[in-house]
Amino acid sequence: MFTTDCKFLENELLDVVRLFKTRPQDLVHSFRFEDGRFYNAFEVDGASYRFEDEGEVFDELEFKRLERRFAKLRLYEILSKTYGEKMPWGALTGIRPTKLAYMEKERGKDFKNLFRAMQVCDENIKLVGDILKAQEGVYEKKDGNTDLFVSIPFCPTKCAYCSFITAPIDKTRHFLPSYLDCLDKELSAAKESVGNLRSVYVGGGTPFALSEEELARVLKGIAPIYESYTPKREYTVEAGRPDTFTEGKLALLKGYGVTRICINPQSFSDDTLRAIGRKHTEADIYRAFEMSEKYGFSVNVDLIAGLTDETPDTFIKSVEKAVATGADNITVHCLSLKSGAKLKEETEYLENDFISTMVASSREILSKNGYVPYYMYRQKYQVGNNENVGWTKPHKACVYNIDIMEETADNLAVGANAVSKRVFNDRGLITRHASQKDLRTYIDNVDVIIEKRREFFR
Repeated sequence: MFTTDCKFLENELLDVVRLFKTRPQDLVHSFRFEDGRFYNAFEVDGASYRFEDEGEVFDELEFKRLERRFAKLRLYEILSKTYGEKMPWGALTGIRPTKLAYMEKERGKDFKNLFRAMQVCDENIKLVGDILKAQEGVYEKKDGNTDLFVSIPFCPTKCAYCSFITAPIDKTRHFLPSYLDCLDKELSAAKESVGNLRSVYVGGGTPFALSEEELARVLKGIAPIYESYTPKREYTVEAGRPDTFTEGKLALLKGYGVTRICINPQSFSDDTLRAIGRKHTEADIYRAFEMSEKYGFSVNVDLIAGLTDETPDTFIKSVEKAVATGADNITVHCLSLKSGAKLKEETEYLENDFISTMVASSREILSKNGYVPYYMYRQKYQVGNNENVGWTKPHKACVYNIDIMEETADNLAVGANAVSKRVFNDRGLITRHASQKDLRTYIDNVDVIIEKRREFFR
């Protein structure tokens, strides 16, 4: 049972509790603020704790920030000591540690001091510093910047860990003609709302699950927006699973000006691929690279640490094989429990005694091979309370990934389950507008969606 007299802190404190495998049966929290001091009291399974912290409050936003920070830190300290566990990110539970670091820098402070106070480990403090350095020259906090996202929520099969709305395309193909009609309408209307275009990203799902003709319709719809900007911007298609690649699809991308693609194997182990519900093999991964090479795309590879029955050795081999492909970007995800995923239905807490070894090994291998970390985000229920990190060769960082993770530019998103964002940097405000997740509901309401988005971006 958990109770608190501060509704604002309820979810924040529960996020701290969820970091730990062992959790209190009874947790009672109370908060008060007097004379510049923050008082937090906890009752944890019969034991009492009292804390007093002092912070300089400039405005309501700063008050809320300190209120959250002190309460989370003190509860983390209690549970960490009680259960003998330390988390790599300490009491930080937010999904964007680098954004927090930028906020500290903008206030003239060294982010490292805050991160140490929140008990973040030295390796992760260094990771954040390295990412901020890698983003120099790409990171741009400027109102009016826009990234365009196009959602293709179709896949060959649904992986065990996946929480997206995607379903096997053989069960949803009947929606495709109407879905593509809707994308045409949305993209046509979206052109007037695009500000200074930074990048275009076609994601999924698996965009290459579409036929060549269907994919051509999507690219044709994007063309009037993309081609109106000179010089040409970054243009990414998350092609996806290696078994969906064809020469025709790759040629289409090149013809429409695409500059980056994603080849997403998740693992180079055939045993693992079978276990997670993939239909491709390691050989298919290399075949996708061979087909793509002639077109000169910058390529990103996705890997996941902590997949079913993988040992550190298996994962390390996947990292080494990904490096050997010559990919410009390699993203290392850590498995996460997500609502809607088959894996979430089967377990409540992800355990993997090897995850820290996997993460540390990937950092070592990628660093030694000339890659640097350039973006990072975290998720709830992530195995080992770790993070997802994108690594890049010098001067090959993905603009879209930096913008979306640091939330520095508007994100104009079209398609089912697409979430648009307006970013008002000068006011520190972000607003969101989401389309319906269900394909039929989205299709039936597309005209309303278009009008609401038009108003949203006014």
